[in-house]
Amino acid sequence: MKIKLSEIAQKTNSQLIGNQNLFITNISYNEALSDHIIFISSHKKIPSDIEKYGAVLTDSKYRNFFQNSNLLLSNNPRLSFAKLTNMFRQPSSKPKRSNDIEFSDCFIGKGVKFSPNLSVGTNVVLEDNVKIGSNVSIGHNVVIHSNTTIGDNVTIESGTIIGSEGFGNVMDDKGKWHHISHLGSVIIMDNVFIGSNCTIDKGTLDNTVIHSGVIIDNQVHIAHNVEIGEDTAIAAKVGIAGSCFIGKRNKIGGMVGIIDHINTADDVVISATSTVIKDIKESGIYSGIMPTLKHVTWKRISFWITKLDKIVKFLNLKKI
Repeated sequence: MKIKLSEIAQKTNSQLIGNQNLFITNISYNEALSDHIIFISSHKKIPSDIEKYGAVLTDSKYRNFFQNSNLLLSNNPRLSFAKLTNMFRQPSSKPKRSNDIEFSDCFIGKGVKFSPNLSVGTNVVLEDNVKIGSNVSIGHNVVIHSNTTIGDNVTIESGTIIGSEGFGNVMDDKGKWHHISHLGSVIIMDNVFIGSNCTIDKGTLDNTVIHSGVIIDNQVHIAHNVEIGEDTAIAAKVGIAGSCFIGKRNKIGGMVGIIDHINTADDVVISATSTVIKDIKESGIYSGIMPTLKHVTWKRISFWITKLDKIVKFLNLKKI
């Protein structure tokens, strides 16, 4: 790629001082070549071989530090640098796509079924036998693995992966791990919102199920065989381990961790950063934050924590 310095100046809103007909082929920082441009964000970071570069993009106030260079002077140098990088950005290679579906920059597998009003971003992957309902929006770089079923009025934001292999493993007597293949799939029902960069694993033998009305924030992980009840809200960075059943209308705060095989009742609120290690059988607000301890120590402390209320009553102290 060759771009004339005068064109770079125009597109980066910079003042050009020097050879406007010079062609620049790349942006560089550690390779001083006569057809490269370097971005200098501070006069303290000027390399000793600065005059060997074809051009310098820098702040207008640093003009006097460069006596023998072609200069692009900007009043907003970082913005100009951002525009410069976009000029030299190489287009990504396009993934394969089926011949009978006109979704550019997408991969559509065999047996995929969807309504005409499906909206998809670029680089979306729909593997074999995916079924999608009406009025569904899928963001950029979403991957939906084989046999996933998605209902109506579902939004899936960019970067999310649905139906990925679950994390099930067994260690043999030599201490080596053996992966359990996951043969189930994922079912997402109607009116579900899934944020960016979430992962929802397929079930081991049965399915992972997200019921209608569920809303999921960014960077949430839902493991194999999990079932999320209707109208539950899950905040960012929550991790739900395998085979959990989350009740209806639960509200799960950010960075909550739920260990495997946990069941929660309907209308449960779990405070941010809590760790859930036992079933929640009644509705209400639950919190639990403790530092990491030796397991035997934690078992002893947690036992007494659960008894403190009874101890206070026994001692006839005022309840805190």
